Amino acid sequence: MATISSETGISAEKTAVSVIVAVSFCHMLNDIMQSLLTSLYPLLKENYALDFVQIGLLTFAFQVTASLLQPAVGVVTDRWPMPFSLPAAMLSTCAGLITLANAHHFYVLVIGACLIGIGSAIFHPEASRVARLASGGRHGLAQSLFQVGGNTGTAIGPLLAAFIVIPQGQGSLSWFSVIALAGFMVLSWVSVWYTRHRRSSAGRKAVSRTLPLPRNQVIWTLIVLVILTATKNAYLSSLSSYFTFFTIEKFGLGVQDAQLLLFLFLGASAAGVIFGGPIGDRFGARFVIWFSILGVIPFALLLPYANLFWTAALVILIGFVFSSAFSAIVVFAQELVPGRVGLIAGMFFGFAFGFGGIGAAVLGIFADREGIEFVYTVCSYMPLLGLLTIFLPKLPSHR
Repeated sequence: MATISSETGISAEKTAVSVIVAVSFCHMLNDIMQSLLTSLYPLLKENYALDFVQIGLLTFAFQVTASLLQPAVGVVTDRWPMPFSLPAAMLSTCAGLITLANAHHFYVLVIGACLIGIGSAIFHPEASRVARLASGGRHGLAQSLFQVGGNTGTAIGPLLAAFIVIPQGQGSLSWFSVIALAGFMVLSWVSVWYTRHRRSSAGRKAVSRTLPLPRNQVIWTLIVLVILTATKNAYLSSLSSYFTFFTIEKFGLGVQDAQLLLFLFLGASAAGVIFGGPIGDRFGARFVIWFSILGVIPFALLLPYANLFWTAALVILIGFVFSSAFSAIVVFAQELVPGRVGLIAGMFFGFAFGFGGIGAAVLGIFADREGIEFVYTVCSYMPLLGLLTIFLPKLPSHR
């Protein structure tokens, strides 16, 4: 009997790990397709004679679409889970990519960006929920593995843009529909697992929604977490959206070399996410948030004044340190408001996208008026808002 029980436990653990890897893999595919949009800004700017305001509006359309829908999707799926919404999300992202490939006007580009945003809004809350269900209690690790898939995809996107799409032209975006079909098949399998998991858990007691702290303190803490998320993503959005233009203008780099520097930043961000989750499981999400949000301040302040070598070194450090916080913020918020995984995931993933989009649009206006280097000087002070971390309370331990 002991042997059978042990084998069953091992099998269940393997199944859970395979599910987390599957949603992480699909997160990578999803974000590869999404990151192609921002990676192609120099090409789109040239093809459509866009100014920086229009570049910012494209980011705004993509990210705010996701921001407005993600919390709503999270609320609905907390009440009525929809396992097969995951493959549907991949199809929406695919449709957006094909629209971008065949666009002949700026407004069609906006429609394509919105379709990609809708796919993101549907995908992230439910995929984050699946990762938590399959975590076996190691929520930080599961959330990090899930998010590192997205960061990896975001890092790979600029390379694909630099070596495939930019040489072959905008129409080659449609080739990446193959990626969407692969994601659709994997997510269909994940949806079947999710359905079976719900059936097997039907008789179990529902998760308690009792708040671990007084209601007013929970609300204030959520506000602080939202501000930290907003600051982090507005700053990272300034790097991902305009970093290629910054390095081209300041250092005279070609588009491909600028894309490679962007890849360094995005790759470091992916590595930071990997380390953030397990450290949060061991030392607590609050510790990781402290280290990440406050630790990035000196590097951000130095970036506008660095030469080419130190710019590359600093963006690696900034990407690694700053990105380690996001999985910890999500886990901290989910523990703060138990039983509302979809709402919290939708709110923070959605808010992350949305505020990044608003920040990109506003920064585009300043870039046109004052120059791209002025934008980076102003942005270097954003991480100082991370000092609000001192207001995060300690949560009662569940260990």
